[in-house]
Amino acid sequence: MAKKDQDGTEDVSPVSRRDFFKTVGVGTFATSVISAVDAEAQATAPRAFGPGDVPIKLTINGRTQALNVEPRMTLLDAVRNKLDQTGTKRVCDRGSCGACTMIVDGRAVYSCSTLAIDTQGKTVRTVEGLAQGTALHPVQQAFCDSDGLMCGFCTPGFVVATVALLEKIPN
Repeated sequence: MAKKDQDGTEDVSPVSRRDFFKTVGVGTFATSVISAVDAEAQATAPRAFGPGDVPIKLTINGRTQALNVEPRMTLLDAVRNKLDQTGTKRVCDRGSCGACTMIVDGRAVYSCSTLAIDTQGKTVRTVEGLAQGTALHPVQQAFCDSDGLMCGFCTPGFVVATVALLEKIPN
């Protein structure tokens, strides 16, 4: 038996008023749950950078440096092009020759294949940071004394790699 409205016409809607409000309540609840899950996913997702320059801070040879770099910029490019420290050289640009070696948190890394943005909060040492004033690091001095320089282009990377090795395994 169909219900009649106040004006006497029959209500032929298949959805009752009670069913309508149940649906609205469930829809609102589902929307709030989905929104909370989406907000949590965004909070735990890695922060996206770029495509333009982003500000970063690097600790290079004991000094904190503020730079604006593209997220794709390598540590080698940041140090050479932004900080004008040109002791570390680009040779193969593939991370296979070792000429671009820097020490990051006590570990030798190829700076041509390490992103500058990934070294934030870490200590980076280059060949320029090995000497104490005018006194060469003992490894640098040994290279000079033994005439181990060859043409000299790759030598900074070899010196830094040797220092990293000797610091890890002193004997």
